[in-house]
Amino acid sequence: MDGPPAVSACMVSLWIKALRVSQWTKNAVVFAAWFFAVADKSQAALARGWRPFALVCAMALSFSFVSSAFYLLNDVGDYEADRRHPVKRNRPVAADLISKIDAVRAALALFAFGLAFPCYLVFRHPDRTWGFAVLLVYTVMQCAYSGFLKRVPYVDVAVIAAGFVLRAVAGAAAMNVRISPWLLACAFSLSLFLALCKRRHEMQTASDSRPALKGYHPLVLDALILLAAVGTLAVYTCYTLSGDTVARFGTRGLSATAVFVALGLARYLWLVYGRGDTGRPERVLLTDRLLWCILAGYGLMALVAVLLARAPSA
Repeated sequence: MDGPPAVSACMVSLWIKALRVSQWTKNAVVFAAWFFAVADKSQAALARGWRPFALVCAMALSFSFVSSAFYLLNDVGDYEADRRHPVKRNRPVAADLISKIDAVRAALALFAFGLAFPCYLVFRHPDRTWGFAVLLVYTVMQCAYSGFLKRVPYVDVAVIAAGFVLRAVAGAAAMNVRISPWLLACAFSLSLFLALCKRRHEMQTASDSRPALKGYHPLVLDALILLAAVGTLAVYTCYTLSGDTVARFGTRGLSATAVFVALGLARYLWLVYGRGDTGRPERVLLTDRLLWCILAGYGLMALVAVLLARAPSA
């Protein structure tokens, strides 16, 4: 009597693992435009309320479905190589716990579900066609990445970073709001920083896990990590101090949040060069308590800055 439910729960667990649901946290970047538009005096009306937030959630879910589809297709394509890998051989497809044909079928279904919302957005709001276009560009880019770009050193991490920029643009497209080029540059540099840190960890722990790792030089990689960290902080600081940002938010107080950006980068660098496991950035962001405290401090500081700017003067 206990057999079928147990089997069903096991299959659900296997599919959650195969779809890399834990990596859906990457799609939180889609909410960046909503987060800043809510406090933007010129765009608050477009971003406040449940409907804009629901549209952004739907766009984030679309990216999650499409990214999971590519995870499945990559597992099918890398089946033989994964079976020889000490860790990847435990993946459901490589371990033959999920058949390759079932993985392909699930990937096609996920593509259909992922593109459903952008299609709805086009028909319901013709002025937001670029939301569909962004997800389409992301899909084509992932096809190129899975096909050959993931084997090209340094280019592979640039493609990953570009994917995060597209996520941020898609979030703005869902609400039809403007997103600052400074924020897009910050999204690129921050995601590039995380991707480079991941490559460094892989070079130290599993140098044969990716063909591109053979083309990375440790000193160049360390230099790029430092440049990406400094670039992220510099771009974000410039964003908070730019005249356009001050005019839109009505305060220079957002510049104080750069302190928490610096702390977050410093904490992650400590994990990279200390004892931390940075091979899975999404896991680090979910489990590191100090990073959570820094993120909470950032959110609180941003909220205080905006509220003080909106408070009536005596």
